[in-house]
Amino acid sequence: MSFTQLVDVWLRRRWRPDPDALSQWTELQPAVVVTGGSEGIGFEIARRFAKRGRAVVLVARRSEPLETAASAIRQEFGTTVLTVPLDVTRSDAPQALQERLLQNGFYADVLVNNAGMGLSGDYISQEELGQLIELNVRALSVLMRHFLPAMCVRGRGGVLNVASLGGYAPGPYQAAYYASKSYVIALTEAVAWETRGLGVRVAVFAPGPVRTRFHARMGAENALYRWLIPAPSPSLAAGSAVRWFEWGRTVITPGVMGPLLAIVMRLTPHPILVPIIGWLLKPRETLKNAGR
Repeated sequence: MSFTQLVDVWLRRRWRPDPDALSQWTELQPAVVVTGGSEGIGFEIARRFAKRGRAVVLVARRSEPLETAASAIRQEFGTTVLTVPLDVTRSDAPQALQERLLQNGFYADVLVNNAGMGLSGDYISQEELGQLIELNVRALSVLMRHFLPAMCVRGRGGVLNVASLGGYAPGPYQAAYYASKSYVIALTEAVAWETRGLGVRVAVFAPGPVRTRFHARMGAENALYRWLIPAPSPSLAAGSAVRWFEWGRTVITPGVMGPLLAIVMRLTPHPILVPIIGWLLKPRETLKNAGR
């Protein structure tokens, strides 16, 4: 028996099968659903699950990048990859996603809530604040709420929410983004406790900066933290996320520095911590000009 199988036994310590309820999934195949799965960390997490022989469902707004990502995974691992072009902030997104899964003979065995956005700069100047809250907070919450109950009935699968190390502190100049990731960490830890022993994994992945286009898109590429804090590749980060998820950890902070920084950020008094983080996150116009 592998270590992961031993973890499964422990996770199912309170679960009792209900044959009548379980019968509705007998004709369906389990799949790993990854939102924001067309690139970056989401794509690499999908690759890690595909490497394990899992069927993967990639969800994102744009069809072309989705098909490119799906084709790459199919060619590399020969696994089944379904693409679902969908804006997960739609009010009917959970139902629409489930219908697409059923139409193709799948159910959501694992949900990876990776879709998210960031905003950099002064809070009072951020006009896309509503979009950030819809995507980082509401969409993640309702997707987890929609798919998790069936996972608990089946006594298997789970949810992996992608947050950030920034969720452990206030983040001047990325205030709403940091706050949204704090919500994700708190929500995940609470739900993991509520569902303990029912056979499901409920985990949050909280990495520091990762080498993706995310920071440039949010306008933070010229902040000091991008220069001072080493950023691993998305492949390395995803490998850590999937491995610790399978091993049953609730809060996953990758590498050696990640856990140490998380402890420091939680223990340092905010009057000391907040100015330091603000200094690291503040966009630097001089750096922007130097890079042109």
